[in-house]
Amino acid sequence: MKKGLIGTLCLGLWAMLSSGLAAAQGYRIEATLVGLKDTSCILGHYNYSGQQFIAKDTARADANGRMVFEGTDPLPGGLYLILLPGQQKLVQIVYSGKETEFSLKTDTSSVVKSMVVNGSEENRAFYEYQQKLNQIMTEVEALNAEKKLKNDDASTAVTDKKIKDLQQQFTTYQQKFLQENRDSFTAKLLKASMDPVIPPAPMLANGKKDSLWVFNYYKAHYWDNFDFSDARMLRTPFVQPKLERYVKDLIVQVPDSIIKDADALIKKAAANKELRSRIIYYFTSEYENPKVVGTEGVFVHMAEKYYLSGEMEVSDDAKKRIGERVASMKPLLVNRVIPDLTLTNPNQQPISIHGIKADYTVLFFFSPTCGHCKEAAPKLKEFYDANKAKGVKVLAIATEQNPAEWQKFIKEYKLEEILNGYDYTSRTDYRTQYDVFSTPTIYVLDKNKKIIARRMPIEQLDDFFNFYLKNNAKEGTKSASVK
Repeated sequence: MKKGLIGTLCLGLWAMLSSGLAAAQGYRIEATLVGLKDTSCILGHYNYSGQQFIAKDTARADANGRMVFEGTDPLPGGLYLILLPGQQKLVQIVYSGKETEFSLKTDTSSVVKSMVVNGSEENRAFYEYQQKLNQIMTEVEALNAEKKLKNDDASTAVTDKKIKDLQQQFTTYQQKFLQENRDSFTAKLLKASMDPVIPPAPMLANGKKDSLWVFNYYKAHYWDNFDFSDARMLRTPFVQPKLERYVKDLIVQVPDSIIKDADALIKKAAANKELRSRIIYYFTSEYENPKVVGTEGVFVHMAEKYYLSGEMEVSDDAKKRIGERVASMKPLLVNRVIPDLTLTNPNQQPISIHGIKADYTVLFFFSPTCGHCKEAAPKLKEFYDANKAKGVKVLAIATEQNPAEWQKFIKEYKLEEILNGYDYTSRTDYRTQYDVFSTPTIYVLDKNKKIIARRMPIEQLDDFFNFYLKNNAKEGTKSASVK
């Protein structure tokens, strides 16, 4: 997978930010894992994305499965793992950074059930919670199995009530546990993975629950249980999955909404420089080459507000390259009028973007020798044939300076009916002037040559265009009714 510009420039920043955060003390963690002997294990933690394991230490188990991880350098707090040989099994450890010496003993065949902890209230509480959860889950699974054997209405009703009672029992236990351990890192970890509890929704005039209220409440309280001030959360697998769910499921994917929520989230993390930097990095890299068409404005905003302003520490060279990327993208964002370009058509006549008389114009930047462009050309022609009666014109612009290949491409893919343009002067820098970093690159313009969509995948072009037409027709109807 290709990294964006921000990803390429800033990977080294996180190591610098992580240094010097833990207290100046060593650690000693003794673990006895029954079932292991004469083998090595790794102590480490997942990074904030939960996709990368960061090894911090190794230890060798003796004939009884006993091993000791220790060091004189501080170990930063987080959710740690002891990774067993073969990386198929693991033992979780809550390392708060305050309890630096403790021991645990368990059996590799039943890690949670057999766990005994000494010297760490964090881990004692953590495994007590896991044991209670496993007990309830085992009972629920047994009841679900029973439902399959006895599936008459009376038996099902009895079993469903037992399951509901068990769920309520665990909820009561969970609330008590979190209250009793409210100042612990363990409680922070558990709360970070929990959804907000939604109160009963108000009723609409039609007697139905207000689902929009439910959504808004859930979004407004999504981060209630997450401690943005605690840097240890970055050494758990919760941060990025929670962030991604919030961004992709709860934020409307239009630049204004994303920017508003991004800035608010960054403000929440003001006291935690490392987490704040991660959030800035996430939004910037996610929207440099976004999956949702037309949201590149988020990248421009993030780059200008945080990187080019100097808030995010990057080298002068990095800042220069980010600035160049912004300068290239900013004039080409959705709702901007695209810069004009005059080319030559196959009949040696001038043709310009702004000179095209059409309700909608599709620009297709391509290279005649590009494999993806060859795959896209038939789909482009199919789109044009299906939509030309709706006021659509297509301008295909060859970005490579080879007239013979250009003419061959037009003929081979039967594109004579659409508009074709070529820059015989070789003065156009498509990369910087039209953000053509790869081909094909597609823009959709309205009657006034304002950008409706940019970098549109050819596979989505027809669906997007017809959705846009339908949406525009609705808006036009609303405007007419208002008048």
